[in-house]
Amino acid sequence: MSDIAQTISERLKKVQTRIRDAVQTADRSLNDVQLLAVSKTKPAEDIWQAYQAGQRDFGENYLQEALEKQAQLVQRYPDNEICWHFIGPIQSNKTRAIAQHFSWVHSVDRVKIAQRLSEQRPDDLPPLNICLQLNLDGEESKSGFRPEALSEHATQISALPNLAVRGLMAIPKPRDDFPGQLASLQRLQQLRSELQTAGVHLDTLSMGMSNDLEAAVAAGSTMLRVGSDIFGPREPKPQSPSDQH
Repeated sequence: MSDIAQTISERLKKVQTRIRDAVQTADRSLNDVQLLAVSKTKPAEDIWQAYQAGQRDFGENYLQEALEKQAQLVQRYPDNEICWHFIGPIQSNKTRAIAQHFSWVHSVDRVKIAQRLSEQRPDDLPPLNICLQLNLDGEESKSGFRPEALSEHATQISALPNLAVRGLMAIPKPRDDFPGQLASLQRLQQLRSELQTAGVHLDTLSMGMSNDLEAAVAAGSTMLRVGSDIFGPREPKPQSPSDQH
């Protein structure tokens, strides 16, 4: 096993230990919390090392980069069982490829995007699992539905034929203190409860990253998006025209 493989395997184990400890502290079941390894800007070989260590779900932010890695891994390891999640901002001209090549999309932030994903999902594939992205803090720099408009949009999107609306996703403002992180993340849990009451049944809360993992588990997260704590620090990615958001 190479040094990089050992490093990724060891880091993955450390993250899994953090999750187990957080789940125990929150008095939850480990089966209710899933780890999504965020592999953006990392090479296909790094993904494969994590795969060999037991990881199956991987999240990508940049479409062209993701498609290239998918092709490389299928060519090298045709029987792999990787489940691909798209977690980055979505332009309208990217929806067809996303609908064709991913099992999950966490960053649906407009009804128009949901409609295009539904229309462009191939008939031979199961419904595309999606999460609706929330802009919890009203930040101009972030995409997402405003909380006050969520119910109307969620009901509309849930009626689309080739999508399975599974949950909500958010990236709250960075906070260093546990109580602040917890209070922010609990808003997503509250919004899900409100949608349940309105008849939109969701089973997924995609929230929590390396810096707020414990607070996210305490707040009810079912899918944690962790990147650098598994793969190491990321190199800045040059923006190509096809990946600009």
